Amino acid sequence: MQFLARASAASLRRSQAATEAFQRLGACGYATTQLTVRDALNSALDEEMERDDKVFIIGEEVGEYQGAYKITRGLLQKYGAKRAGFTGIAVGSAFQGLKPVVEFMTFNFSMQAIDQIVNSAAKHHYMSAGQITCPIVFRGPNGPAAGVAAQHSQDFAPWYASVPGLKVIVPYDAEDNRGLLKAAIRDPDPVVFLENEIMYGESFEVSEEVLDKDFVLPIGKAKIQREGTDLTIVASGKLVGFALQAAAELDKDGVSVEVVNLRSIKPLDRETIAASVKKTHRLLTVEEGWPQHGLGSEIIAVVVEEAFDDLDAPPERVCGVEIPMPYATPLEDAALPHVSDIVRVARRMFNLE
Repeated sequence: MQFLARASAASLRRSQAATEAFQRLGACGYATTQLTVRDALNSALDEEMERDDKVFIIGEEVGEYQGAYKITRGLLQKYGAKRAGFTGIAVGSAFQGLKPVVEFMTFNFSMQAIDQIVNSAAKHHYMSAGQITCPIVFRGPNGPAAGVAAQHSQDFAPWYASVPGLKVIVPYDAEDNRGLLKAAIRDPDPVVFLENEIMYGESFEVSEEVLDKDFVLPIGKAKIQREGTDLTIVASGKLVGFALQAAAELDKDGVSVEVVNLRSIKPLDRETIAASVKKTHRLLTVEEGWPQHGLGSEIIAVVVEEAFDDLDAPPERVCGVEIPMPYATPLEDAALPHVSDIVRVARRMFNLE
């Protein structure tokens, strides 16, 4: 476990030639750049450490090894390093005014620190009557990956989203990861930032605005990733991509799908969800976690409370199977939701199956 201390050093940025090599003209005529999720996270960390000398990184293998998924590559060389402890130390440093970013190699390991996250970081602002703040970010890969079995495949989004005092972010693309991580670091409250390791190498087009060092997305605001008129699919993280693929397939059936990218699940953007369902009159939620007490259940409850009279059909869910994740590849595949599952359930909602 290593601690990256902030030190004065020249900024490490891509050379202008490399940037120009990636740039091309987007469909709207704006200059765009291909940016991986990994680079979005790395650049956000770099710029926030440069912007504020109270920001530092602490976590598993974040120094010499440069992160299990290379999210922190180059930062040790740029900002210097010391040996230190882990989550409890990070929470204590936040109480003293620093701004730690804690990296878990996988959020499954956060269970060893759940007391510090839930009972210390999340509650001290309330318990101190507002006298103590805890500006801290807990980040790392969350949810199923591939072939890592039951103990390394859990989706912790509903777990942490149930805790008062925590903000929980589940980003999808490079824009989400960059803009929301910067927002999380600047936020005065503890933020749980849930990434997906399968997405780290995925590239997305981003505008020059996204590459600006002061680009920040609002926490608690969803994005209409795709507009539609017949069905609302609500998803977060990697599953937004699945929803978009399913929407393209459902177009062939004449079903116009609106995809809501939650971005944040706490605070949850109830207004955007309800407004979409009031337009489409049908709701389908998609998640990799277990169905009972899951994110989909909460979203359906929101729609029942805010837009029940606008529903033309019962809401539906697509979730992971409620079993510990199998190691065998065919069983693992059967336990996870796929694009075909989303399409099948959506077709059933329109009596097309």
